[in-house]
Amino acid sequence: MTKRLSAPEEQTGLLTEIIKNLRLAWRLFRDSRVPIWQKLIPPATLLYILSPIDIIPDALLGLGQLDDLSVIMLGIWGFIQLCPQNIVQEHLEQITAQMNPWRTVNGEKTSAPELKSAPPSQVIDVDYEVVGDSDKPDLTQ
Repeated sequence: MTKRLSAPEEQTGLLTEIIKNLRLAWRLFRDSRVPIWQKLIPPATLLYILSPIDIIPDALLGLGQLDDLSVIMLGIWGFIQLCPQNIVQEHLEQITAQMNPWRTVNGEKTSAPELKSAPPSQVIDVDYEVVGDSDKPDLTQ
């Protein structure tokens, strides 16, 4: 059985999603099309983290830090949700193309912009074969 290597977008982990959301928030924060009042959300979140007033005091080890982490994640999520969705989608497609520069299984679609313009001789296409236990040679003889 021969299969083609690909990097499906469904196989992303939690850390990859966090990094993608941080990159998306940074790009949106720097985009001039995003209204200024929405750009006040990330600094307001940081002010809350730095302020001595806290929902759960940082003196309670673990819970205090978890509170701060959840406020940061909620602030980033809220900022992304309030930004214009067409701008969010545009930046998200660019980030996804940078994070997944592989070809798809059918070989026709690519997710990286640099591969779209590359001639077929410059694209690496790899095939591999899956060998089951029954196909292994007997080395005991």
